[in-house]
Order: sequence, then structure tokens, then C-alpha cells
Amino acid sequence: MRIDKFLKVSRILKRRTVAKEACLGDKILVNGKEVKPAHRVKVGDIVELHYTTGQVKFRILQIKEFVKKDEAQTLFEVIE
Repeated sequence: MRIDKFLKVSRILKRRTVAKEACLGDKILVNGKEVKPAHRVKVGDIVELHYTTGQVKFRILQIKEFVKKDEAQTLFEVIE
């Protein structure tokens, strides 16, 4: 699955366009490397998302095309 879609499906970011802009603005790292919106993620990848107020680091646990709102938290595990 593409990183921009994963961020939207997991509800880490509200919209896919916001995720795309974050990737293009070099605010998202996967396994320590800056990525484009089309970067494919897999289970076990470590993703870092840099906000203006801080950062979030998480590990991908599952990849699903669609999830309900209360199931979105099962897709990832926050590390820091």
C-alpha cells in the first residue's frame, strides 16, 4: 500500500492530500529515509511523521484497504 493511503486509512492524517503534501514537504520518513507519496509500505516498517509541534514515530502492524474508525488503531503501534 502507498504511504499516503496508509496514513489516511489508519487515520493518522485526515485526508490523503494532506499526506501527499507531507511527503512532498519531506516530513515523512520510512525506515529513516525520506519518501514520496507513492512509496510502498509493508508490515514492520518504521514511519516517522514530523509536525511543526513535534513528531510521531510508529511501526506498521497491519495493512488493510478499509477499516472502521475504532479499528484504525490496530494498524500501527506508536513507538515514541
